Amino acid sequence: MTQTVIALDVGGTGIKCALVGADGDERHTVQHAERHPTGAERGGAAVIADILDIAAGLAATARAKGLEPVGAGLVVPGVIDEVNGVAVWAANVGFRDVPLQALLEERLGLPAALGHDVRAGGLAEARLGAGRGRDYVLVIPIGTGIAAANVVHGQVYTGAHGAGGEIGHIVVRPGGPECGCGQRGCLEAIASASAVGRRYSEQAGRPATAEEVVRLATAGDPVAAEVWRETIDALADGLLTGMALFDPAVVVLGGGLAEAGEALLAPLREGVHARVTFHREPEITRAALGDEAGCLGAALIALDNLHAKGNDS
Repeated sequence: MTQTVIALDVGGTGIKCALVGADGDERHTVQHAERHPTGAERGGAAVIADILDIAAGLAATARAKGLEPVGAGLVVPGVIDEVNGVAVWAANVGFRDVPLQALLEERLGLPAALGHDVRAGGLAEARLGAGRGRDYVLVIPIGTGIAAANVVHGQVYTGAHGAGGEIGHIVVRPGGPECGCGQRGCLEAIASASAVGRRYSEQAGRPATAEEVVRLATAGDPVAAEVWRETIDALADGLLTGMALFDPAVVVLGGGLAEAGEALLAPLREGVHARVTFHREPEITRAALGDEAGCLGAALIALDNLHAKGNDS
């Protein structure tokens, strides 16, 4: 039987899941995919029950397709203790100190791995997507917030406390807009997709999404153009700090703001180039895997876990 791993990417609104090939020519190939609502408003216990039911359903689907499930990977947002397999805190889905890895292993009877959604998505982009073939990749999703995954030789460096990569909380405008973290002038408070929409709304007196702001700026709207210029400037300053800290070969931008394509990438490359002094300038490109990155990352951590267990035996 062809071996497969069960992959689940749990977000605040939806759960993306898949069966992904674990060996031979099928390795990393999505063999089956599903999407389910998270229903976080029902509370953490209900979400956990759904995760376990969905995972069991995927295992049954695998066997019905003639596939052999050999492991599982689960990625969730928030503060994750990946070593012990515990979701320490995730406000969006109501988790606090939940031993998700153990629960998944007990339900499936298979080895499982728990990871962080952004880091897992970054791992997938680095190994399988826009960073493929590079040893030093910095993946930065720009959506409601801004985070980063620093991937070196195919492994994500998480830091001593699992909090590495919080590039969104570099202060780029001291005294600037208040950030949800309590500081002022964080990159996330200025250049995240939610911040772009909010800043335009404050200045123009009407609501708008980041996508609309980009479209308006391109069409010559002066307020939108200024908000977009400030966004690019802040991102360029943030990337310069990221370059100094991580020295990546390639910076991969994902998330909702990256949907702007060259309207984001072209001026950002120019802004970074204008700021470079001693730094080695990385390639700046757009993510390739879209919203499948987290699910593929879940499959990768499952496969890495199996490999590690095989080496330990």
